[in-house]
Amino acid sequence: MTDTARDAASAIHPVLPVDRLVRRVVTGPMPTRVTTRAPFTGAPIAELPESTDEDVVTAYERARAAQARWAERPVADRAAVFLRFHDRLLARQDEILDIIQTETGKVRKHAFEEVLDVALTCRHYGRRARGYLRSRRRAGALPVLTKAVEVRHPKGVVGLVSPWNYPLSLSIGDAIPAMIAGNAVVMKPDTQTALTALWALDVLTECGLPEDLWQIVVGDGPVIGPAVIGRADYVCFTGSTRTGRQVAQQAAARLVGASLELGGKNAMVVLPDADLERAAEGAVRACFSSAGQLCVSIERMYVHADIRDPFLERFLARVEGMRLAAGYGWDADMGSLVSRRQLDTVTRHVDQARELGATVLTGGRARPDLGPLFYEPTVLDGVDPDMAVCAEETFGPVVSVYTFTDTDDAVARANGTAYGLNASVWTRNTRRGEEVARRLHAGTVNVNEGYAAAYGSAGAPMGGMGDSGLGRRHGVDGIMKFTEAQTVATQRLIPIAAPFGMTDEQWSRSLTLSLRIMKTLGVR
Repeated sequence: MTDTARDAASAIHPVLPVDRLVRRVVTGPMPTRVTTRAPFTGAPIAELPESTDEDVVTAYERARAAQARWAERPVADRAAVFLRFHDRLLARQDEILDIIQTETGKVRKHAFEEVLDVALTCRHYGRRARGYLRSRRRAGALPVLTKAVEVRHPKGVVGLVSPWNYPLSLSIGDAIPAMIAGNAVVMKPDTQTALTALWALDVLTECGLPEDLWQIVVGDGPVIGPAVIGRADYVCFTGSTRTGRQVAQQAAARLVGASLELGGKNAMVVLPDADLERAAEGAVRACFSSAGQLCVSIERMYVHADIRDPFLERFLARVEGMRLAAGYGWDADMGSLVSRRQLDTVTRHVDQARELGATVLTGGRARPDLGPLFYEPTVLDGVDPDMAVCAEETFGPVVSVYTFTDTDDAVARANGTAYGLNASVWTRNTRRGEEVARRLHAGTVNVNEGYAAAYGSAGAPMGGMGDSGLGRRHGVDGIMKFTEAQTVATQRLIPIAAPFGMTDEQWSRSLTLSLRIMKTLGVR
C-alpha cells in the first residue's frame, strides 16, 4: 500500500466546539462522564455527560410539550426549517466534515457522502412533504352517497437510536422526515459519534427548529436504550440484527411500530459482459468506503469465470494502490476502523479464513504504523461456507471473491444468506442487469454501481429484507411511517341501512343489484 504524507503521527487534530455542543445533552446537574477517543490517533476527543433513565423521562416531557405546538404549524412552515438547514449544511460543511472524521476515522471524501446524503434528504422532503402528507379522497362505501378522506397525523414522539458508522446520515437523516411530519424526536446517538448529532441539532436550532423538539440523550445502549424505546410512540433503530430483534420485541410488547435497518452480507455479481475497468473501479468504492463499515458495503463478490482473471488483475491493482492515511485532507482513499472491537472482528475473520485454507490476494494485516485501528483493504479467495467471513457480517475492509459459470447459480448463491439489504450487478446490458437485479433478495439493488445509486435516490425506498430489517427510509414510505392514518367518512342523503318503507330483504336485493351493476361498469 502507498501512504499519504500525512500519517497518524502528523495528523492535525481540529479544534471542535465541544463545550458548546455537549450543553445540548439532556442530563442532570452532576452527570457521570465518558471520554471518547479519535480512531486516527487514540487521542481524547471529548468528555461527554451521560444521561440516566430520569433524564430520558425529562427529554420525553420536553419533547411532548414541543410536539403539540409544532404539529399545529403548517407542513410548509415545518419543511422550511430543513430547507434552511440544507443551505447552512452545505455552507458550513468543513465544520461537520472535521467532526465526522475525528469521531469515525473515515477519510474526508467518505465523510462528504454523509453531507451529500443529508442535503438530498432535506431537499426531497422539504419540497415533497406537503404532497406526501396532504389529505386524500378515497373511494367511499357507496358512490356519490359516501365521501371518504384519508387524513395523516403525526405519531407523537419518535424514539431514534442511531449508530456510529454514518453518524450524520443515520441521525438527522431519519429525524428530518419524522419532524417534518409533525413529530418530536428523542434520540440516543452512539456515544462515540454524539458530537455529530449534537452539531446537527445546534445548527437546526439556528435555522428555526423549536428548542425542545429534538432531544438528545447520551449513554450506553443497554443502559438507556430501553428507556428511549420504552416511551416512544414510534421507534426508529439502525444497528445490528441481534439488537434489532430486542428492539422489535420491546416495541411489539407496547404495540408500537418500529422501523429497523439492520445488518447485511451484501453481494456483487459481475456478469461476463461487464465493463471491467468500470467494474473494478466501482468495486473499490463498493467494498472499502468508510473502511467497509457500511451496512450496504459489498462483502461477497461473484465474478464470472470468463472474466475472473482480467477483472481481478484490474481490481487488485486498484486496491493495492489505495492511499491509507489519518488526516483531514482530500488526498486519502481509506481511513481507520472506529474501535478496537471492529479491528478484532476483522482480524479474527481474516485470520480464521487463512488458517482454514483461504488465500489472501492482497492486504490481510493491521497497520499500527498508520494508527492504532488501521487495517489494510483485504481481498480473499477460496472462502468456504464454514468460515466466519463467509456468513457473518464483517463490517470492515474485507471482501471474498467467488467464481460462477451460470447466472442462475450466481443468483442462488448471492441469495444464500438470511440477510437482504443491498446488492450490485455489473453488465454492459443494463436491461439484463435489471432482470438479474429483480431476482436478488435485497431491498436495494444497484446496476453498475455499488450502493450510492440506490441509497442516494431520496425519492425511492431504502431498507432490508429478512434479517436486514423492517420498514423503509426515503421516499413516501420514509415519511408516512411516522404518521397515523385516519379515515373520515361522511354519509349523505340516505344511511347505509334499509330506508324508510323498505324491508331488510328488499334492501339487500337492491344492494346486490347495485354491486353487480358497479362491477359491470368498472367502478372501483
